[in-house]
Amino acid sequence: MKQTEPTRYHGRLRRAERSVPPVLLHETGYDVRKFLISIATLCLLAGCSGLGVLNTLTTDDGYAVASNIPYDNDTGQSLDLYNIRGSRNLPVVIFLYGGRWSQGSKDDFKFVGQALTSQGFITVIPDYRKYPQARFPTFVQDAAKAVKWTRDNIARYGGDPNRIFVMGHSAGAHIAAMLALNGDYLKAVGGSRSWLKGMIGLAGPYDFLPLTAPDLRDLFGPPDRYEQSQPILFVDGKNPPLLLLHAEDDQTVLVKNTRNLARAVAAAGGPVETLIYPKVGCPAFNSHSCILATIAAPLRRQSDVLAGITDFIRRRSGLAPQRPDVSPDAEQTLPLTESAPLPEPQPLQIETEPQGQPQPVPVNP
Repeated sequence: MKQTEPTRYHGRLRRAERSVPPVLLHETGYDVRKFLISIATLCLLAGCSGLGVLNTLTTDDGYAVASNIPYDNDTGQSLDLYNIRGSRNLPVVIFLYGGRWSQGSKDDFKFVGQALTSQGFITVIPDYRKYPQARFPTFVQDAAKAVKWTRDNIARYGGDPNRIFVMGHSAGAHIAAMLALNGDYLKAVGGSRSWLKGMIGLAGPYDFLPLTAPDLRDLFGPPDRYEQSQPILFVDGKNPPLLLLHAEDDQTVLVKNTRNLARAVAAAGGPVETLIYPKVGCPAFNSHSCILATIAAPLRRQSDVLAGITDFIRRRSGLAPQRPDVSPDAEQTLPLTESAPLPEPQPLQIETEPQGQPQPVPVNP
């Protein structure tokens, strides 16, 4: 069969071709690897969870926090808001954390609020209902309500209600993708996908049928509803711009999820970009967690993840682009055509037992 290019293509794929240095020395000269592992050990003994250990190393300077703001009085769900004093009309990022749709708390992600406000963005981090107390699509509906609250109220906190982005990691990226690709959720709260200037997904599951893990079958069931949980099945080319980031060595959510969704969106004529790293490594965390952890201040030099996110938000907000500070061969723009296809999908690999937010793993046991 003759290979031809799609008649319409508005996306672009970007591949990071850079390895991550194994040891990072902070500006102070401390070995951040040893320091973070020590802090992680102490924090875990004290009951910290997963990525929340990074809050211990996050400054309180440069931003203000309004905590536990109710966004849905009927369910008692609330959010934390990170803003910059004296700001006006800044882009807004709603961050949805991961945790296998069953664990996690907005309190664990102060480091995300600090990272994004340091780039000049107002940040909203909502909680949402989780399994087993709630099942799909409850958490997506909660996220839609958080978007509505943000649009209605963010101007009072210095944000621009017309420049709202949703961003998520892992299960949170799935929720963000559902909002961006299935217009029914925002329509149900009186809005539409036009409320979103863009969606940013880090290591998200977007195409993960068949479901084999018992908890996931229960969470997304009954079986005749499984397809309704798959972001890739709602691709119509009318989505807000997507930026999808993933690491090829991610063994929690395989990179095929990002590749498959990017290919489907581009084929439908929708705007999509990907940033795929051959490998992501940082002290104390596995690859799946590390892609988010590297936006935290102590690990920021480990990758250009935050720089890529910042550049995307600024371009899509009509601001001057801010190119990532990387070496010239760190990225390659790849047009998605039939003559340059993405690799064939590999079997989904999500843990077969509930693990919650991935836990830190020793780098040098």
